[in-house]
Amino acid sequence: MLAKEIMTRNVITVEPATDVDEIARRLVENRISAMPVVDSHGRLVGIVSEGDLLRRPEIGTAKHPPRWAALFLAPAERAARYVKSHGRHARDVMTRQVFVSILSILNEA
Repeated sequence: MLAKEIMTRNVITVEPATDVDEIARRLVENRISAMPVVDSHGRLVGIVSEGDLLRRPEIGTAKHPPRWAALFLAPAERAARYVKSHGRHARDVMTRQVFVSILSILNEA
């Protein structure tokens, strides 16, 4: 199987300020599992996938680890996890480290 056989050619993107409700709606409407997040210049800054939206308190799927587990997490890690699960915008829930293949860069040139 080749990537071109399963990929979406007309890429649907969102901006960092896009609300998570809007992201979820677009994922479902377009039958896709992820969307790139781009800045006002069209540069890739992250990606939001359906996995980023799975653990949400508003849909009752938030993860509740045991209280003792928090003892092993640095405060910054606890804060990051909270923001990811409670964030309201793409910038809060997106994955920032995105691998961009050399082929996609060459195709834009």
